[in-house]
Amino acid sequence: GFNHVLKGTVVARSSGGYFYVAPENIQKLKKEQSELLDKKEEIVYEHCKIFSSAMHKALPFLKFINGAFDVFDAYCARVFTAKSADFEFVLPSGGSNLKLANFAHPALKNPKSISIDFSKKVLLITGVNAGGKSMLLKSLIAAAFLAKYLLPMRINAQNSQIGNFKEFDAIIEDPQNVKNDISTFAGRMVHFSKLFTKKNLLIGVDEIELGTDFEEAASLYGVMIERLISQDIKMIITTHHKRLAMLLAKNPDVELVAALYDEENSRPKFEFLKGTIGKSYAFETAARYGIAANLVAQAKKIYGEDKENLNEIITKTLNLEVQLKEKLESAEKKEQKLDSLIENLKEQKERAEAEQHEVITRLEREYFKAINEARRAINLDDTKEKQRALNRANEAKRAVQKPEISAPPQLKVGDRVKYGKIKGVVASLSKNDAVIQTDNVSMRVPINQLKISGETPAPPKKSGINLSVQKPQNASVTLDLHGLRADEAVQKLDKFISDSLVMGFDEVQVYHGIGTGKLAYAVKNFLREHPSVKEFFDAPAGQGGFGAQIVRL
Repeated sequence: GFNHVLKGTVVARSSGGYFYVAPENIQKLKKEQSELLDKKEEIVYEHCKIFSSAMHKALPFLKFINGAFDVFDAYCARVFTAKSADFEFVLPSGGSNLKLANFAHPALKNPKSISIDFSKKVLLITGVNAGGKSMLLKSLIAAAFLAKYLLPMRINAQNSQIGNFKEFDAIIEDPQNVKNDISTFAGRMVHFSKLFTKKNLLIGVDEIELGTDFEEAASLYGVMIERLISQDIKMIITTHHKRLAMLLAKNPDVELVAALYDEENSRPKFEFLKGTIGKSYAFETAARYGIAANLVAQAKKIYGEDKENLNEIITKTLNLEVQLKEKLESAEKKEQKLDSLIENLKEQKERAEAEQHEVITRLEREYFKAINEARRAINLDDTKEKQRALNRANEAKRAVQKPEISAPPQLKVGDRVKYGKIKGVVASLSKNDAVIQTDNVSMRVPINQLKISGETPAPPKKSGINLSVQKPQNASVTLDLHGLRADEAVQKLDKFISDSLVMGFDEVQVYHGIGTGKLAYAVKNFLREHPSVKEFFDAPAGQGGFGAQIVRL
């Protein structure tokens, strides 16, 4: 009954008597829309078939390029991490040597850098409790792991060497728990039993003596470790077993390292000494962590005087070895200085001999010329010609430039002098010689070969201190070190920071460039050790990026 008003179809009727009508025009539009969408899907499907067919031919290349981009992304992430944190990369080398220089464990917030050369098969670490034995073990394994998977680390890569290992393993945690239903010692034996079928493995064993009688364990572990050495397995072990250490010390493939203790301050040094067995300092550690002094004293009494005396001998031996090591280092430095001085003296002698030979040759040539003129005058018959020839001979004689002999300098003890390239201070004087002091090395040299190289330092005043700091004339908040050698750059950077502190600058910028990285490495090392530098970091991209450092003072 609505056809004369609205052409359409009744689709529903409400409970109130109303009708829901779909107009004919709208239904027609919907039908056309549906047909168009179907055609669109058919067209898209055909294009997808064509595109897929074309891409299917290049599928192997697409898989390759996808994997290559994944690898490239991973390398980029490593490089950016290294740049932002001032880390370095160490590529694994052939063999199994582990030589670390200034390595810092990545899990520690403010780690103390360690340097160690582990070239043998077993590294046995003994010494003071809470002295860094476990951290040294973990640092060696972590460094080898990071190098194997090309991950950046805080290390002096130039002086480090890390071998290539097929597998890594660690026996650190106590295997005893409800789930495993096994004792500590039994769990460790299970773990050790699996090692006898492996090769080219780096393993760390922390507190190897846990879980059983130390006398029996020392003999058992000694035999097992010697067997594992024959299988090309490299081991890092921490222990308090003096008996185990003494048994293994006879093996040339075992290297001993002792964690050191500062007896004066009653604290571990977190330093290590190679070639010796360390003392545990259990009583001292207990007292430091709150155990009552009377309990510690009673324990020492029970422990026995003989054993305590043995520990005292070990302690004195360690202290003597530390002192000997320091003296050896001092002697090596002095020897290097002496070698340098000898080399400078050889160069100076050769140069002086060359100059002397040149002067003698010149004098011989000039005097020979004058003598020849005089001889020619004798053979002339004409008196006037003879006179002229004699005049020329006299002129040639007067023209001879004789070397000037300068008077020796007036010196006194304490004067700064220079002997060739060598600088020093006069320590004593005699008639013709002087003893000069240069870098704790004394030399006796002729006085006439010395030159005064600076003013004699004024003696310190007995009372009153007057400190006058002159501000630099041309102060700047930026320093450009491009083109300088590392030692020149560090010297210039030191003066720049001093001037900046005097001027009151709290933030400056240093440009070192990228280049080979040697200059950047020297600059960062200097900034890291400078006591007045709070922090430093790479500059923003618009201000130099990786080639510059923002330094906060």
